[in-house]
Amino acid sequence: MAGSPSGGLVHRFRSSAEPEQSWLDRCRAARDRLLANAKFRRWAASFRPTRPIARRRARALFDLCAGFVYSQVLLACIRLRVFDILSEGPLTVAALAQRLALPLDATRRLLAAAASLRLVEARGRDRLGLGPLGSAMVGNPAVAAMVEHHTHFYADLADPVALLRGELPDTRLGRYWPYAGADRPAELTRDQVQPYTALMSASQALIADEVIDAYPIGDHRRLLDVGGGDGAFVTAVARRAPGLPMILFDLPAVAEQARARLAALGLADRVDAVGGDFLSDPLPDGADLVTLVRVIHDHDDAAALAILRAVRRALPADGVVLVAEPMSGIKGAEPAEAYFELYLLAMGRGRPRTTGDIAALLTEAGFGGVQQVPTCHPLLTSLIAARPKKC
Repeated sequence: MAGSPSGGLVHRFRSSAEPEQSWLDRCRAARDRLLANAKFRRWAASFRPTRPIARRRARALFDLCAGFVYSQVLLACIRLRVFDILSEGPLTVAALAQRLALPLDATRRLLAAAASLRLVEARGRDRLGLGPLGSAMVGNPAVAAMVEHHTHFYADLADPVALLRGELPDTRLGRYWPYAGADRPAELTRDQVQPYTALMSASQALIADEVIDAYPIGDHRRLLDVGGGDGAFVTAVARRAPGLPMILFDLPAVAEQARARLAALGLADRVDAVGGDFLSDPLPDGADLVTLVRVIHDHDDAAALAILRAVRRALPADGVVLVAEPMSGIKGAEPAEAYFELYLLAMGRGRPRTTGDIAALLTEAGFGGVQQVPTCHPLLTSLIAARPKKC
């Protein structure tokens, strides 16, 4: 499989044996000693040929230190509807202060911070309009929902060492995703599943078009979306592949919400919403394409393998499974690994996996012909397709 032998940094250090240092490792050690030397850093910053490199590294280190503040500037702009207001046209700081119900000085501070992050920008001498990143936020409820959701995550990260040591048995994210710690997930109620189902529905828009653009879903006879939430993904597929019948499978309380949403959209005759627990119940048959959109990385290896085996049993010999989720070791998506390593730790289960890790699980579950399918934005999702092994 293309791209599968290597992966993220951590996954290259699974052997307990201490390998002999290579020449490249020795060069890196020498580099580390230089960069740790304050005198060398001052020289590099003042020497014209190395000055741009020194400044880029200083900026990168500052961004690491200030990243939480950046995220809170974004959160404030979303909660105050700054982007929606400025989408109507540029305004003066005084006019914005009135619209935001903020003191004038506080408005200046927020807008100065937002301008430094390219969320807003100056328009003429005394007005402000949307910046390039702020413009991308307009009409983008998926990102706004995730930014709001991060208040739970940041609470768990208030003491990251305690989180890493397992000293936070009751995390905010663990409570937010109740199926992660439930002994009988199928018994969760509508009230328990509603918050995370709404979040997944909002954020699914970021993923659905990536998957549909990358893979010819419409070439199949029937699609089964496992862990499909309230139907955001199958709704997107219905628009792009109008002749394709589909099945959605999720926990009973979630499937109930999906049936209501699909009926309201006039899709009840095209999509069957079936309730059950994919860790214990058989999956519906009759589909030659099964999609797992952001499902496998939420589960530890044993559960992930059980899900893939259930998919294998449900698929015909000519069927295909698509695994769509952020993956480790993907060029251009490196920051996602830092995010998901700690997010899934706070959630209480699951881990980011390399394409090689997922290929190994698929092979063990009875699949072959594993292929990585390129996507336009690997930071959002990567895609792997596999077929049942021929006996």
